[in-house]
Amino acid sequence: MAELPVNPQQNRLQGQVGSMAFTLATSLPDIQSASVEKGELVVRTVRDQLLPLMQMLRDDPRYRFEQLMDLCGVDFPSRVERFDVVYNLLSVSHNQRIRVIITTDEHTPVPSVHHLWPCATWWERECYDLYGVIFSGQPDLRRILTDIGFEGFPLRKDFPLTGYEEVRYDVELRKVVKEPVSLTQDFRDFDFVSPWEGMLTLPGDEKAHEVRQGIKRTRG
Repeated sequence: MAELPVNPQQNRLQGQVGSMAFTLATSLPDIQSASVEKGELVVRTVRDQLLPLMQMLRDDPRYRFEQLMDLCGVDFPSRVERFDVVYNLLSVSHNQRIRVIITTDEHTPVPSVHHLWPCATWWERECYDLYGVIFSGQPDLRRILTDIGFEGFPLRKDFPLTGYEEVRYDVELRKVVKEPVSLTQDFRDFDFVSPWEGMLTLPGDEKAHEVRQGIKRTRG
């Protein structure tokens, strides 16, 4: 089998990522880890170190991560700090990406980065709306995807799949009403019988039906 040609540019980029991981892991305080995972640089740090780290990643000529591409949450209910807050940054100048991860719980706020990347307001509002993560210093921390008055946080693992409330149009009241979800057991039909077992005997299959039921035919 012929060997694939070596891509010098790819090797150079991989070398830069590895060098960047080593620099971040050894030169900054409170960096829990900095490693290359599936070809991408992933840095885990603490909340108090988030803003200085992000400021450096944006402004330092060695890094120049000018764009915040995404901010999202991940829920691990079994942990004390159940949420990961994940920041995906892009350096247009160096054609590099980095993922910064911090952890928090339901009550401890995370410093907002909207003053570094104005687009962060949209991402932080989404993370707050779906997970309940609080961002300190965010001047517009409102829900962005759910309805007005919505209760709970839909992407938490302990949020019920049916939700807590349902919205429907009431013909008698002639308006949209909101009411608690109710699953009436009388109208729920659970049929665990195989369709083959429940099938009626078709014409010509009488003998097979008798064998299946253990019926012996007496021949005259």
